[in-house]
Amino acid sequence: MPDDPLHNRDGAEPSDAGYYNDIPVPDYDPRSPQTLELFGNRHDSFSSRYHLTRRGKLKRLRQIWRICTQFDVMHGLTPVKMRLMFEALGPTFVKVGQILSMRSEMLPQSFCDELSKLRADADPMPYATVLETLEHEYGRPIKEIFRHIDPTPLGSASLAQVHRATLVTGEDVAVKVQRPGVRAVMAQDVDIMRSVARYATKFVHTAQVVDLQGVVEELWETFEAETDFLVEARNLRDFKAFCASYAYMDCPKPYMRLCTQHVVVMDYIEGISVSHPRQLIDAGYDLKEIGTKLVDNYSTQILDDGFFHADPHPGNIMVSGGKIVLIDLGMTGRLNAKTRSVLQEMIFAVAKQDSPALADGLLRFAGGEADPEDYPALLADLDVIVKEFGTIDLKDLDIASLLNALTGLAARHRIEVPSSVTTVGRALVTLEGLLDEFIPDVNMIEIISNHIAASKSKRDFAKDEARSLGVEGMRALHGLLATMGEAKVATRMLTRGQLRVNAELVGADEPMRMLSDMVNRLTMALIVVGLFVGSSIVYYAGIKPVVFGIPIVGFMGYVVAFVLSAWIVFDIYFKGRKAKRR
Repeated sequence: MPDDPLHNRDGAEPSDAGYYNDIPVPDYDPRSPQTLELFGNRHDSFSSRYHLTRRGKLKRLRQIWRICTQFDVMHGLTPVKMRLMFEALGPTFVKVGQILSMRSEMLPQSFCDELSKLRADADPMPYATVLETLEHEYGRPIKEIFRHIDPTPLGSASLAQVHRATLVTGEDVAVKVQRPGVRAVMAQDVDIMRSVARYATKFVHTAQVVDLQGVVEELWETFEAETDFLVEARNLRDFKAFCASYAYMDCPKPYMRLCTQHVVVMDYIEGISVSHPRQLIDAGYDLKEIGTKLVDNYSTQILDDGFFHADPHPGNIMVSGGKIVLIDLGMTGRLNAKTRSVLQEMIFAVAKQDSPALADGLLRFAGGEADPEDYPALLADLDVIVKEFGTIDLKDLDIASLLNALTGLAARHRIEVPSSVTTVGRALVTLEGLLDEFIPDVNMIEIISNHIAASKSKRDFAKDEARSLGVEGMRALHGLLATMGEAKVATRMLTRGQLRVNAELVGADEPMRMLSDMVNRLTMALIVVGLFVGSSIVYYAGIKPVVFGIPIVGFMGYVVAFVLSAWIVFDIYFKGRKAKRR
């Protein structure tokens, strides 16, 4: 690729969401003194940490109710209405929508596709607020760090704002400054969600479908990670090291000594966004070469390195100086060696139309404790997926759709799939949409398939397998030693006559119940026969007194025998009908 002669600011900072300008919430300062309440609970400490009040929660609840009423949520939501409602509800719900767009096991695919479009801009933050935040973070005058800061922002999103600046040492940088109070705003919404989830679980057994309280806690963990800019700074540092092996890939270099929890300082990237293909062509770039190298490198990120950019939308991909530059690494994903291996095996299992192998891969995702309640039903559902995706050539396989179908199937069969796999699926959908819109001549699936076939060298495969076998062998050895210790104890108890065994016959409840019913009926029948025989003997003996010409003792025996006989007949009849209905 030739050097990039163009200069623009496209894609410097992707927009994220709106911002609550009408809710004054003081920001949480991690350096402020903390208190430990001996009789306080977690919820109380959370509220005090972010200065949450009952009055503020009620005000926010009224806002949420008013917006939900405007969108008529009581009569249902379409995918478009849900997206517009989340945008109206503000940055927290925009972020919730972006996270839900990656959870196809929780929402229909049409809703996930629509929520993935949530990219709302935010009103710019005053320049004076930016300077005040920087001085507060560094604890010294700005002029000691920056020679100049451009007052006009490069981009303004719900969480932060980006300005171009020059360091006193002369480097051209981009400064990403977090909005004051944004974490407290999100904390207030999360606190409301926690209350709603807590009350909902009391009346509705939602755990059978989704753990509402667990989802809320997962959202808060995501919010905390995204509002801690030191995480993004470390991601930039790690990805910069990954790009060192590739002449055509790069990302901004972070200045770690200047990065804090609320500020990221990185190299300013001057280039052309991939969303402007005409400018790239005019600058002498080959779109097909850009797309091919981008997808191949993305395959390396996911399947080889296990550390990948989780949000490859057009605003985050630029071309500068003959290199493809990925920016905004606030959202990244990580895959361990086992998950990467299973992904590759499952792709080829679909291509070979091998449902058992696909099931084994799916169960390997969930770990050794996975035990589907109905394995034949799991295989039947996988057969449907195999017929849909396995009848086409591997180069035409839609991996993103395959992953979404598999995660949905896993949720139905209560198989827990790592969230990183869902992140991979959403990232591939985003990348595929980028290629279809701006670089349509590139076949993403064919490139990924070729990468899988070419990258599995025998040496790498042997190294991964040796590492995996080493870890599993160590676990097996510890398990064997523990088993030998238990066996020694059991042997000692056996020789002393102290060993007792509690045995449970799995699946024997129904046969044992039927056997018990048979024994009870047989016993009752013997009693009935005995009563009839005994009453007859008394009748012929002519023992007085008599009733209706029958001795009273014999008469009572006949009555009891008749009642017991009727009970046995009715019991057999009704239980037989019940068994037939089942």
